Amino acid sequence: QVRLAEFGGGLAEAGGSLRLSCLASERTSNIAAMGWFRQAPGKEREFVANIMWDGATTNYLDSVKGRFTISRDMYKTTVSLQMNSLRPEDTAIYYCSAAPDIVTLSSGRGSWGQGTQVTVSS
Repeated sequence: QVRLAEFGGGLAEAGGSLRLSCLASERTSNIAAMGWFRQAPGKEREFVANIMWDGATTNYLDSVKGRFTISRDMYKTTVSLQMNSLRPEDTAIYYCSAAPDIVTLSSGRGSWGQGTQVTVSS
């Protein structure tokens, strides 16, 4: 099993920025697809962004397009989410996930981190 460790959550003001990072325990085909999900209080978990092994193929939730940027490091074991122009509605627990492919990742059947809290004040 691949273990995922998340870093970077915290408190930000509206309009501010945070950068989340997720480190996988090993370099394997099981992390070919990596991404971020979030869950706000009283709401279902939702997809935020994902990225493929090559670091070029990306997808974003419509409401974060132009504000959030997902990327991978050169060794492909770390995925980051740069979050700019934060809004109070971005407040949620953010979870890192990894899977062999995008479909598996999106289905929620990949590996999961423990989550990191992001709180955006108004």
